[in-house]
Amino acid sequence: MLLNLLRTHLRPYTGPLLIVVLFQLIATIANLYLPALNAEIIDDGVAKGDTAFIVSTGGVMLGITVLQIVCTIVAVFFGARTAMAFGRDLRAALFHQVGSFSDREVALFGAPSLITRNTNDVQQVQMLVLMTCTLMVAAPIMCIGGIFMAIRTDLGLSWLLVVCIPVLVIAIGLIVVRMIPHFRRMQARLDVVNRVLREQIAGVRVVRAFVREPLETKRFAQANAELTDSALRAGRLMALMFPVVMLVVNVSSVAVLWFGAHRVDQGDIEIGALIAFLNYLMQILFSVMMATFMVVMVPRAAVSADRISAVLNTESSVRPPTRAVVPDRREGEVVLDQVDFIYPGASDPVLCGISLTARPGTTTAIIGSTGAGKTTLLSLIPRLFDATGGAVRVDGVDVRDFDPEELWDRIGLVPQKPFLFSGTVASNLRYGNPDATDEQLWHALTIAQAMDFVAAMPEGLESPITQGGTNVSGGQRQRLAIARALVADPQIYLFDDSFSALDLATDARLRAALRPLTTDRTVIIVAQRVSTIADADQIVVLEDGRAVGIGRYDELMTSCPTFVEIVQSQLAAEVTA
Repeated sequence: MLLNLLRTHLRPYTGPLLIVVLFQLIATIANLYLPALNAEIIDDGVAKGDTAFIVSTGGVMLGITVLQIVCTIVAVFFGARTAMAFGRDLRAALFHQVGSFSDREVALFGAPSLITRNTNDVQQVQMLVLMTCTLMVAAPIMCIGGIFMAIRTDLGLSWLLVVCIPVLVIAIGLIVVRMIPHFRRMQARLDVVNRVLREQIAGVRVVRAFVREPLETKRFAQANAELTDSALRAGRLMALMFPVVMLVVNVSSVAVLWFGAHRVDQGDIEIGALIAFLNYLMQILFSVMMATFMVVMVPRAAVSADRISAVLNTESSVRPPTRAVVPDRREGEVVLDQVDFIYPGASDPVLCGISLTARPGTTTAIIGSTGAGKTTLLSLIPRLFDATGGAVRVDGVDVRDFDPEELWDRIGLVPQKPFLFSGTVASNLRYGNPDATDEQLWHALTIAQAMDFVAAMPEGLESPITQGGTNVSGGQRQRLAIARALVADPQIYLFDDSFSALDLATDARLRAALRPLTTDRTVIIVAQRVSTIADADQIVVLEDGRAVGIGRYDELMTSCPTFVEIVQSQLAAEVTA
């Protein structure tokens, strides 16, 4: 997965990568040439007392060093730019993919995991690319070049390379193999920490209301301890790696000096050549050390790449059609024809055999007990889910044959839990219609019974709204969400229990203000309160995923026992209150 991910997203940056390789190659060759010049200074300059040779050769070494520095700077510059661009593209690809997911795929991964994959996991792979461009490209060049130059310097000591390099590679390999499972567990446990923290922040009021701080503290401590344990285990192995590397390096240095001294004493090698061989051995082992940094990062990056690829390779269950169909009319008629729906892995369907027609200029209400499938039924119309059986049609065309943008342009949805984005009142209201004028915004606020509290805000339409709308009350947030749908001016209005946070008087005024606006629009309301839907043109009563009654209020009171039971239970609750 890691190689496929890198191959796919680094292909546009072939040019900069070639520049990195070229300049790293020049810098490494320059670095490899320095010990040979140093050997010449010792053997031909210092040993013979030739000061002029020492100065001239030293000048050449200085020039080569400057060349090496310049080439390294250029290589690191292009490598860093490439790595950052790679991370940007990968985050954009993840964001685009998650944006195409239906509620089913989002629930499959979970919001905390998707956030971690788009931040921490991308960062791990991005850092691997950066280290590859700055270190890993030079490491094999230096290793191969160092071996060649060491053999060229003295063949008699080259057998030490056959011993030292495999020992170092085997030692590092054994450590890395044990590190991979710990890195895999670290990423999974990081997801758990994010999930627990997200739940506690979002549900802090519930936690305090039920005095569950000690329990939630314990939950977070447990998740944190498990992540810490995995990190410590991986950290111990990582800490072990560098002493092992240094042990091999130092033992190798001692071995070169020991056996080299005998060869110098026998006249088989000059002192300068021995020093050069030692430098080449250090360069070879240093290149292995540089590769060690990469080896430490590769397992974790591989785990992150698997998690990123899992998102990128998951196709949305709600896919746009190959050839979209555009209806020849734009009225907003909604038809559900024997619709079934079952969640993946569930044993029983949520909806079964639902058939109804909602026409322009009418209000269709959906009511039923908790868990009857009301929200699921409403979600099938804008294709938040796809029906597993039957068909949902808008203006005579199956919603699965619509271009998604065309379908959503006809629908204004007010969800059960209204969400406001950080910004201003105006920016939230214009979410469905960026070109709406201030007059249109005030008109929508007036209908949604939100004009009074918005006008009372210090900056009116430009008053700030925090993320999620946490600086306004639940009822105000609900009314702003309704106004946002009104600004979009769609053909179909879907209200998913959108009046539950309103008091009865505000509810009645809002529905009365909606009637003139929706005379030629299709309105579908999911509601819990019977008073909200009493004047609907048709009421659909759901029970256990089936439509047990469809008709007006008076008709259902005489023909649908389930509806009668709902009405009586609410009347009894009002009397008791």
